[in-house]
Amino acid sequence: MRIFTAGIVTETNTFAPWPTGLAGYEEGGLFRGNASTAGDDNANVASRLFRDLAHADGHDFVEGLFATAHPSGPTLRATYEMMRDEVLAEAERQGPFDVVLLFLHGAMVAYGYDDCEADLALRMRAVVGPKAVIGVELDPHCHLSQDLIDASDCVILMKEYPHIDSLERARELYDICTRAAAGEVRPTSALFDCRMIGFYPTTVEPMAGLVRCFQQTEAEPGILSVSFAHGFPWGDTPNTGSRMLVVTDGDPALAASKARELGLAVYAEREALQPRMPSITEALDLAATLPGLVVLGDTADNAGGGAPSDNTVFLRELLARGATDAVLGCIWDPMAVRTCMEAGEGASFSLRIGGKCGPASDQPLDHRVTVKKVLASHSQASLGGSRADLGASAWVACDGVDVVLISERSQTFAPDAFTGIGVDLASKRLAVVKSSQHYKAGFAQVSDQLINVASEGAIQMRFEDIRYEKFDSSSMFPIDPDPLELG
Repeated sequence: MRIFTAGIVTETNTFAPWPTGLAGYEEGGLFRGNASTAGDDNANVASRLFRDLAHADGHDFVEGLFATAHPSGPTLRATYEMMRDEVLAEAERQGPFDVVLLFLHGAMVAYGYDDCEADLALRMRAVVGPKAVIGVELDPHCHLSQDLIDASDCVILMKEYPHIDSLERARELYDICTRAAAGEVRPTSALFDCRMIGFYPTTVEPMAGLVRCFQQTEAEPGILSVSFAHGFPWGDTPNTGSRMLVVTDGDPALAASKARELGLAVYAEREALQPRMPSITEALDLAATLPGLVVLGDTADNAGGGAPSDNTVFLRELLARGATDAVLGCIWDPMAVRTCMEAGEGASFSLRIGGKCGPASDQPLDHRVTVKKVLASHSQASLGGSRADLGASAWVACDGVDVVLISERSQTFAPDAFTGIGVDLASKRLAVVKSSQHYKAGFAQVSDQLINVASEGAIQMRFEDIRYEKFDSSSMFPIDPDPLELG
């Protein structure tokens, strides 16, 4: 059996203030035929797994382009078309193939393309022909379209948020697709539109229980896979919203009935699933009453959702309160990092921090700092055993608040974003991290309390206030309290 794999991965915030060009993919990780042997990006982890599984089973394995960009605005048309065409040309040059495995995101938007994943899959089908099995792995924060389902044989989404199961889902995709190519199964898919816009961490109820229900359903006869597309509310596309996907073994009626059944189970919990978070003021008041290390998620300024990650409101409030034993990060501010590196460790001066990218960044904060540590290259643990590059970085002390500044934009995934530059988390009572949910996987091991905060920035959780143009949200929950009219 011959297997081809490739990937183009980015999560597009269509409201972000700048586009994503080729430099964004080169910074995030761009590999031409060697992703499984170079680097440790999350996409590369999947590539290595596909390679190892293929070789263990005695299959020929060919990899094309793997490209990853940090979440940001729409990809430039020429950049997307260049990468897409490179993937297709390599598949055509080295074909034929029995199986194609695409590691994508699902919420990628380029200028001229609202559904990059479906566009790539449809064109891949034209290249490899109707008999090849095309499998796609997606992030649950995707705009899952019928076009993608129709162009592919099997689509599988990560179930967990934080996305700790990307490799498990990649293994599942490989298994189903190779079995399909061998004629052992016939994947048949159905979608159910839940008519919801939401944000669904799977570490708490009721979403944790729903995930268990999805997993139990997969054990039923005839069910190959169950996926819930959370959707990405900050992407304005015709397919924005939450959907349920069920893949069966050649039984379209079962796929449709199970997708509806599970989709309605999610819909029944729609009120309970709405994000209800304390404000910055409320969260800091609460944190002051709690023992141990309290970690607060600065959800609205999460680079993982396309925000700049340089909003200063949280830091400003900490300083106004005279906070001590606190740390905040990571603020994306290459200019401030460069200034700190030039000044050197131990230098004290007035530094302009953050607030540089636009209205969602708030105003720059001018404050006297002391440079505690600078690193020419810093990184942190990320998803799937990979690492996220933070670039040149600086740790500065602002009175009682330590701040980590980075020059390569990333959400804060793990404690070593702080400890790796010298911050002693064990001495802290409070840590503010610019992340919406992924931070919980790493910080749960070192903290006593984890609290998501309705902060200020580009990733607002007030879905009714998002101004869509391509997507009609008027008939979606929470704007419409009962869009399916079930009473």
